[in-house]
Amino acid sequence: MNVRRAAAVLAAAAVLGAGSAPAALADDATPAASPSAPPEIPAGLHGTADPTYDGVWRQSLTLLAQDTAGVTPSGKAVRWLTGQQCADGSFAAFRPDPSKACGAGTTVDSNSTAAAVQALAALGGHDAAVGRAVDWLVSVQNEDGGWGYNPGTPSDANSTSVVIGALAAAGEEPARTVKGGKSPLDALLTFALPCEGEGAGAFAYQPDKSGELLANADATAAAVLGSLGAGLGGKDAGAAGSPAKCGEAGTPEQAAENGAAHLAGPLEKDGHLTSALPGADPQPDLGNTADAVIALASTGHADQAQKAFGHLRDHGVAWAEQTGPAAYAQLVLASEAIGSDPRDFGGQDLVKLLNATGPAPKADGGGEDAGDRAGAKAGADEEGGISPAVWWAGGAVLALVLAVAIVLTLRKRRP
Repeated sequence: MNVRRAAAVLAAAAVLGAGSAPAALADDATPAASPSAPPEIPAGLHGTADPTYDGVWRQSLTLLAQDTAGVTPSGKAVRWLTGQQCADGSFAAFRPDPSKACGAGTTVDSNSTAAAVQALAALGGHDAAVGRAVDWLVSVQNEDGGWGYNPGTPSDANSTSVVIGALAAAGEEPARTVKGGKSPLDALLTFALPCEGEGAGAFAYQPDKSGELLANADATAAAVLGSLGAGLGGKDAGAAGSPAKCGEAGTPEQAAENGAAHLAGPLEKDGHLTSALPGADPQPDLGNTADAVIALASTGHADQAQKAFGHLRDHGVAWAEQTGPAAYAQLVLASEAIGSDPRDFGGQDLVKLLNATGPAPKADGGGEDAGDRAGAKAGADEEGGISPAVWWAGGAVLALVLAVAIVLTLRKRRP
């Protein structure tokens, strides 16, 4: 689920590991040529980088992370996301002119749509938009129960997992979302590697050209969450009481445990997962590391992710500064998943840094000035005007003060 891979293909070596996103760009798929001039960054969109390949994804992660951290996002930011939706419910990675209806030339995809569903469902109040998006996702489900990045493409572990998270967020039951007699959980099991041999317990992105399953850390972190029916932020889990252990993957839950065991190895050894651009030396992949931390915490093995989280705490902010809001959002979600405070992340406030990548939020319920910001949320709209509720409340208080003054005056005049 990596836009970071798209950015890498587009020659941004510094963005390696940035924000989980489009599965179609996760392996060897090549995106369309980048426009000669990057589109102007729209008002309401978080981040300053070209949004062509990740606009909806990074906005969705930002809003999801803000909500998880107790922040009420900017109305402009939310409206930008909802304005990206096509009439049929789908989302493309980015529509520079949402006033134009989606047509045959609009490349919609499952990843952007599923990420937007997770964000809008978390925020609440967007049932119609969420419902249309879910209906579209169900309409393009493959016969094997899974999803590819674009409608009609073969299923992959990343896309299937992010759609499972969207279904669960929308109140649907992934196990009952069946096509061709198969659910998305059945589809994920087909990407699971056995417990013997290279890549034991991992998930593959897709079978390779020969049909072989090759371990993929990105797909594994995604599929662990998908197998648990969890979204991008993971799920609450009690301590498992023992290290993750690989066993026969007959159930989604066991497949998730196997994936956690696979991820735990390099995280406990090196403190991070490793990746490299073609021709470049291997280097820590902080995006996948953050995803893996969420995956381990969601299976009850947060203790096996502590070393990796320490690595993120030491190096994550510098990475996110180069990468943008999706990276900050991943770090916030990883902190929340492991039970750490994202506002004290190695001495840095991740939530404040994330908020600063776009329009100011309506309120920050966990910030130092939470009371002032909550008052601002209730009393001011996006343009700085005062809401009718506040005018009414102010008038009521003034009337009460006047009434008390009159009573006291009358009392003083009594003989």
